[in-house]
Amino acid sequence: MSGVSIKNITKTYEKGTVLALDNISLEVAPGELFGLIGPDGAGKTTLFRILTTLLIPDKGKATVAGFDVVTDYEDIRKIVGYMPGKFSLYQDLSIEENLNFFATVFKTTFEENYHLIEDIYVQIEPFKKRLAGELSGGMKQKLALCCALIHEPKVLFLDEPTTGVDPVSRKEFWDMLDRLKARGITIVVSTPYMDEASRCDRIALIQKGKILEVNTLEKIIKKNRQPLFAIKAPNRYKLIKDIRAFENTNSCFAFGEDNHVSFKNGSEGMPQLLNYLNEKGYENLSHKEVEPDIEDTFIKLMLETENHD
Repeated sequence: MSGVSIKNITKTYEKGTVLALDNISLEVAPGELFGLIGPDGAGKTTLFRILTTLLIPDKGKATVAGFDVVTDYEDIRKIVGYMPGKFSLYQDLSIEENLNFFATVFKTTFEENYHLIEDIYVQIEPFKKRLAGELSGGMKQKLALCCALIHEPKVLFLDEPTTGVDPVSRKEFWDMLDRLKARGITIVVSTPYMDEASRCDRIALIQKGKILEVNTLEKIIKKNRQPLFAIKAPNRYKLIKDIRAFENTNSCFAFGEDNHVSFKNGSEGMPQLLNYLNEKGYENLSHKEVEPDIEDTFIKLMLETENHD
């Protein structure tokens, strides 16, 4: 059993005045590549720190590979790999020195577990004498992943591993995760990038410490499908303000060059909005119905949660 179980976890800061996690529950199956998707400040890092035994929850219970995060913290630390969002390796040590250090901490050696990191390490091996602080973002990312894997963990926690990394390195990183998953390692990865959700077996959408939805990407989008329209005009800022002031507008957000709009009365709202905008003197309006993606779905669920609260 190498999955993760979270039941009714709550965590606050500042003597209970700041709510970071609000009674969240979810299950990650053994061998699953699970994504925690949400913006900065949503609670992703707090949850990871609890699951890696660096924080104690105020309420609730969580287990990793069957071990309780509070009472069995020593057992958990032996079988998890953790890659925090901020690069935290020793900047004044070289690539090989960092790897040897972390291998020693876990009472193993670089040579003994080389097979675990070989396909990643070969990409940075030509620079093994270079100090970690002098590496590029993509190379730092690969080194951090190697250090998290050097003791053969059963569960791997990766906190926003692709933030600030170029698109090519991002793709390479997710390809590496696919190979690790094929070995049977349970992987929990957080990201603010909605497009990375498609690389996960299942995802949880999180906002302000609350889980909005848990399922596969396709099922979440299908379940929350709604008529959605893309609207564009020259004066974009004024257009957004006017659309949001329209009485039947449910949501309006910038999306690329367009504004994505949904209505309280579904598709009927579109011709009503066009009449409203024409009366305000808009010209050269373009509009079309579009298929919602995960970003549109996240916004819909976020607004529903805020309205419910």
